[in-house]
Amino acid sequence: MKTCSHLDQIRQVTPRARGCEECLKMGDSWVHLRLCLECGHVGCCDSSKNKHATQHFHHTAHPIMKSMEPGEDWGWCYVDQVELDFS
Repeated sequence: MKTCSHLDQIRQVTPRARGCEECLKMGDSWVHLRLCLECGHVGCCDSSKNKHATQHFHHTAHPIMKSMEPGEDWGWCYVDQVELDFS
C-alpha cells in the first residue's frame, strides 16, 4: 500500500480565491475546485478542460491538494500518486 511522504509540507492555508484563479482571469469555467495545501492556490480539477490544479503542481512542485467540494474530505499527493483522507 502506497503512503504519502509529503504530509510535513501541509500548511494552514486560506483559499486565495472563490474559484479557479486562472479560469477567473480568463473568464472560463471549471467543473470542481482543488486547494493547494502548501500555498492556498485554488485551481480547477482534471475533469475541467484547463486542469489548473495539476498545472500548479507542475509549476511549483507543491505536492498536496485537497478537494474544495462540499462534503468531500479527500486530497491527493501528486508526487506519491496516492489519495489522502482528511476526514
